[in-house]
Amino acid sequence: MLRTLIQAVAILALVTGPAAAQGMAISPFKSQEKKLTPDELKEQQQREKDYKAALDKVPEKKVTVDPWGDIRPAPQNAAPQATAKNKQ
Repeated sequence: MLRTLIQAVAILALVTGPAAAQGMAISPFKSQEKKLTPDELKEQQQREKDYKAALDKVPEKKVTVDPWGDIRPAPQNAAPQATAKNKQ
């Protein structure tokens, strides 16, 4: 009887433990959130502004690459310049 009860409690703990841990993970972190001071807020906004400016400086690649360009035969009506673009 006692052995069955201990086994049942162990199984119940193993099954409900992960579910309880997921529910508890949300609430403790919300209470520990740090309020930003005005200086920290300004620094964070400056970092975001600098990050966005850096992203705008990165050129976008608009090169289309045809990996099968050398393998598939050229269409009959294609100009020779079109095949040269594929080989680059």
